[in-house]
Amino acid sequence: MGAYILRRLLLIIPTLLGIMIINFVLVQFVPGGPVEQMIAQLQGGGDVFEGFAGGAEDATLSGSEENSEYLGARGLPPEFIKELEQQFGLDKPPLERFLNMMWNYLHFDFGESYFKKQTVTELVLDKMPVSITLGLWSTLIAYLVSIPLGIRKAVHDGSSFDTWTSGIIIVAYAIPAFLFAIMLLVLFAGGSYWQLFPLRGLTSDNFDQLSLVGKALDYFWHIALPVTASTIAAFATLTLLTKNSFLDEIKKHYVMTARAKGLSEGKVLYGHIFRNAMLIVIAGFPAVFIGVFFGGSVLIETIFSLDGLGRLGFEAAVGRDYPVMFGTLFLFGLIGLVVNILSDLMYVLVDPRIDFEKRAG
Repeated sequence: MGAYILRRLLLIIPTLLGIMIINFVLVQFVPGGPVEQMIAQLQGGGDVFEGFAGGAEDATLSGSEENSEYLGARGLPPEFIKELEQQFGLDKPPLERFLNMMWNYLHFDFGESYFKKQTVTELVLDKMPVSITLGLWSTLIAYLVSIPLGIRKAVHDGSSFDTWTSGIIIVAYAIPAFLFAIMLLVLFAGGSYWQLFPLRGLTSDNFDQLSLVGKALDYFWHIALPVTASTIAAFATLTLLTKNSFLDEIKKHYVMTARAKGLSEGKVLYGHIFRNAMLIVIAGFPAVFIGVFFGGSVLIETIFSLDGLGRLGFEAAVGRDYPVMFGTLFLFGLIGLVVNILSDLMYVLVDPRIDFEKRAG
């Protein structure tokens, strides 16, 4: 197992490098870099992308304005533009910038945000609690609901209970998380019906003044809707996975043998079937958590006005904040690759009979 883990760890290096190279190259061809963002802010343009919609107006420019590399740089001295390029490190060739960036990342030095005046590490640590809240609670609730429901559906396969719960699961799987989040807002957060839950944030303004019990209740009151929206897709997938795993095990010969020995259905189900059927479900916990953590976090955090990692990455991409963009991409890519290894280790912990080294050989 040690050799297998070592190979997987070594594979992280070329995989992560490939991810960074592809994204870095793509960014070089995307218009509206950080210099143009700064120019738009200085001139009160608000959004640099407004300049790309005015092609007809820009075509009327003459002289030095036509030759300007940056849209919206009219009236700004070239020396100031060069200072901006030096400030953002864009005065160096792309290859040199990439190599310097990767060298710093090897030391976990992700630099400082162009526009937020904070280091990338500080920003990530500041936003991490929100994303962990969504990812952890959504994953735990999905498992707590899906496993008992999937087991009961497998035991009562083909019954009316199995039929109507399957209908609910199909609907839950088909509804995108962001659309379900909007529905929750409209129904329960003062949209057009009931004002039962807060519209935004993780805590109330008077959170510090509440008692310990009051803080806990306030916290769960605020996360109820976003966690529900994040859970919906994972809940549907895990329920079907659990049901199918149990159905596959129920049909095997060792189950028939256990029943022939006179064991009760409870002992057969939880003493023999459970461990084998739950192998793939339990081992997939890290991957499910990362999927919820990264997958729908951008839209969920935006809809519920939560200041987490998903929203941070989205705002960095829109604002061309390259240190935050590439820093979070590197961290998320590294975490995702490590979690894949942890998933394999979970398989071995749940069932020691699995030997990845023999499979690799």
